[in-house]
Amino acid sequence: MRLELLTREPETDARPTPILFIHGAWHGAWCWEENFLPYFSAHGYISHSMSLRGHGSSEGHKRLFWTRIEDYVNDVVQVVEGMEKPPILVGHSMGGHVVQKYLETYMAPAAVLLAPVPKKGIIGFVMRVARKHPGLFLKFLVTLKPYHAVSTPELTREMFFSPDVAEDKVAECYARLQNESYRAVLDMLFLNLPDPKRVKKTPLLVLGAANDNIFSIKEEEDTAFAYGLRAEVFSDMAHDMMLEEGWQDVADRILDWLHGLDL
Repeated sequence: MRLELLTREPETDARPTPILFIHGAWHGAWCWEENFLPYFSAHGYISHSMSLRGHGSSEGHKRLFWTRIEDYVNDVVQVVEGMEKPPILVGHSMGGHVVQKYLETYMAPAAVLLAPVPKKGIIGFVMRVARKHPGLFLKFLVTLKPYHAVSTPELTREMFFSPDVAEDKVAECYARLQNESYRAVLDMLFLNLPDPKRVKKTPLLVLGAANDNIFSIKEEEDTAFAYGLRAEVFSDMAHDMMLEEGWQDVADRILDWLHGLDL
């Protein structure tokens, strides 16, 4: 499987452990390119972001509809096996779900779950969309296309960004969003939820956003609690924490945590 991989190398001697950033639903490797890749490479990390199959410039678009979360996990396995050293994993939203499923079988030096799919899945998000946008929810049921949830600039802002984020930022993101796998949606609803009891002893950090319209603070706190942790919540931020105005605060927290692990 040919998978898109963006890489930023540090200008000076690199730290020993690289980082692999994994995007969420509707996104691709591009969502880390503007802020996180250059910032983490500037702090000494060889920084990679991948596009899961059917996303970005990776193969698999024609088979996206039936692509499973397990397939996405296999994509991470493929990329990790191609690296000289096992990377730190940073997964956003659906990428956080993929990271949790990866850690049920494999070890990593450390992992960050950034506004991740909750351990109980996306049922809460789906019900909130159904109540607030019944027509949109009906379109999804008829067409089985998850893209309807983000199919306008207004919905893109509602789902991913704070109200005060610049219009051009929202428009740029909206233009790059794509459809998501229907089967992956089913996996995140009930077919393949994370099992924290199976996760290997990898150090974990769970970060959430106070103004997230996709996953609630309670859902993120429950996810962290399942791993014996407390979720750290950033105020005045929405779901796309790597693109929001306060992204550097999020990145700095991850860096501080990694340095505390001597990574």
